[in-house]
Amino acid sequence: MASLSIRNVRKVYPNGADILKGIDLDIEDGQFLILVGGSGCGKSTLLNMIAGLETVTEGEIRIGERVVNDVPPKERDIAMVFQSYALYPTMTVRENISFGLGIRKVPKAEQDKIVDRVAETLQMKHLLDRKPAMLSGGQRQRVAMGRAIARDPALFLFDEPLSNLDAKLRVEMRAEIKLLHQRLGATIVYVTHDQIEAMTLGDRIAVMRDGVVQQFGSPQEIYDNPANLYVAGFIGSPSMNFLRGQLVAENGLSFALEHGGRTTLLPIPDATPALRQWLGKQVILGIRPEHVTDADSARRIGATTAYHPTEVDCKVEITEPTGPDTLVFSWFNGTRITCRTHPRANALPGGEVKLAFDLSKAVFFDPQSELRIG
Repeated sequence: MASLSIRNVRKVYPNGADILKGIDLDIEDGQFLILVGGSGCGKSTLLNMIAGLETVTEGEIRIGERVVNDVPPKERDIAMVFQSYALYPTMTVRENISFGLGIRKVPKAEQDKIVDRVAETLQMKHLLDRKPAMLSGGQRQRVAMGRAIARDPALFLFDEPLSNLDAKLRVEMRAEIKLLHQRLGATIVYVTHDQIEAMTLGDRIAVMRDGVVQQFGSPQEIYDNPANLYVAGFIGSPSMNFLRGQLVAENGLSFALEHGGRTTLLPIPDATPALRQWLGKQVILGIRPEHVTDADSARRIGATTAYHPTEVDCKVEITEPTGPDTLVFSWFNGTRITCRTHPRANALPGGEVKLAFDLSKAVFFDPQSELRIG
């Protein structure tokens, strides 16, 4: 395995399209990097540049100790797993896995040992004599991963490998990939547009937008401390709520906004010095759905803490029962917000519910620059 270093990497096409605008990323040997972002953000282009399928306009890509900008793909010691599986339909699973080994003239006895070891790792020994047409989507993706593992590369590259699978299979294959990483200690770069995959799989996440890395860090760091409004809204399901209002000197420091024809104050515990500099100014409050819940649940949680969330009466628009909790959608200051409530809170569409806003985990943003301010 190997580390990966990307330094000031840019990609500009002959037509002038500026796709990547100076990417800087580093992952250590054995880490799992997720490149995540919406369509057109440049994540697949960056993956293809690491693979050698796209040229580097400017900057440096280093795999281990070697700069690979001008190294052909076959000499970079990488293996790719594609969205489309890319299996040979006339070959058995065994033949698909060993195909690359044969090209490299690995002795047949050694090929058999490698295929058996890979099949054991991925728990698919019973599939070795089947052809792709006889396999499910999840099994085909497992064969594609097996073919990559057989190469024993320095770096694995995954290009949206689960996007063709149904929801249940995606969950199962996420677990398979996570286990694979743990077993092999592999260095992996994984491209996805799915933020749930990003949160559950990665050691490090690079959130990309318009060819720029908006934030690079651990999943929890990005979830708890988003660098800007885009990252805050992209990471998290359901996504973060955003409310516009003003910071006022009430109860220490409070977030003031209009609700139900009057001003509502949400006190901010432990406000940072950076946030206090915005006193009297308009800001955007970002608060996760799990920090807006029914008042009864908040009181039970608050019984063991010194902080008590602010309770506000809100009208329920719609609800989405999920089993362990119920998502409640309500309007607040002209903005629809999503709240997580206990199923027994009995929030009903068209009715009233008392919601508790816990601002101890809230984040605030500059309305103009959209950068985090506290």
